[in-house]
Amino acid sequence: MASTARERKAASGFRISRKALPYVLSLPALLVCIGILVPFLSAVVYSFQRYRLSQPWARQFNWGDNYINFMTDPGFWNTLKVSLIYAGTTVTLELILGLGIALLLQRRSTVNNFVSIMLLMPLMTAPALAALMWKLMTNPGFGILSYFASLIGLEDFRWASSPSSALFTVVLVDIWVYTPFIMILLLAGLRSLPTQPFEAAALDGVPRTFVFFRITLPMLTPYILTATLFRLLDSIQQFDIIYAMTQGGPGDTLTVFQVEAYLNFFQSTNVGRSAALMVILWAITYFLSNVFIKHWLRLRERARGES
Repeated sequence: MASTARERKAASGFRISRKALPYVLSLPALLVCIGILVPFLSAVVYSFQRYRLSQPWARQFNWGDNYINFMTDPGFWNTLKVSLIYAGTTVTLELILGLGIALLLQRRSTVNNFVSIMLLMPLMTAPALAALMWKLMTNPGFGILSYFASLIGLEDFRWASSPSSALFTVVLVDIWVYTPFIMILLLAGLRSLPTQPFEAAALDGVPRTFVFFRITLPMLTPYILTATLFRLLDSIQQFDIIYAMTQGGPGDTLTVFQVEAYLNFFQSTNVGRSAALMVILWAITYFLSNVFIKHWLRLRERARGES
């Protein structure tokens, strides 16, 4: 009898633990959520304050003056323009190159698998280290890329040192680092597509351009949207490559949001303005995420309806 009661007690305790299991498993997610929300809410509070680290006694709420001042600040509009141009240029070029490389490596073979692995090497390099490496290679005095540029007639090409070529140089580094990311996502998508439509098109003698634009591209669109969203959100928040290469210069040529916020915080000690810039950047990324996700869900619903 005693053993039976002990077993019942153990069984009841097991049922209680099973009921509590979902709450226990959700604790890490709750901690991550708190770790995200606390800095974000702190930034929102700081963005409504006139707060400089050099003048802590003058800290006070200004109730949105930081945001209002942006409307008449040419520097802010330049930051917005540069950020959008940088993000749009890098994502577009990386998407075209990544899709082209993925199409070349679509067929499964030992050589293609080896090449795809080797192409992932830039992605394994920290962006800041990649930027420093490219900074050495593009040095006008002894850089190997400057030497190759001189062989084709580009003497004294200034690369990131000149306002006219700084954006080109940084975009080049970004493409080298992140094109493999888009390539590997699209390659996985291409290799997971059903083979029946392509086999039927081959039997009917359909031209390859028609197969690509009418069969491959529509079926690959969800993967393209996913890759574009990830890269766009990362590119519009770019900091390490740009800062390591140019510190946002020359002048304000490459003062994207992250660099501008960094300079405002650590050089001007203007916490309020820096936080307001970060909140605006969050609003932009939130808007872009919603646009892409809604479009992706619309495509999924359409695919379900057709099936």
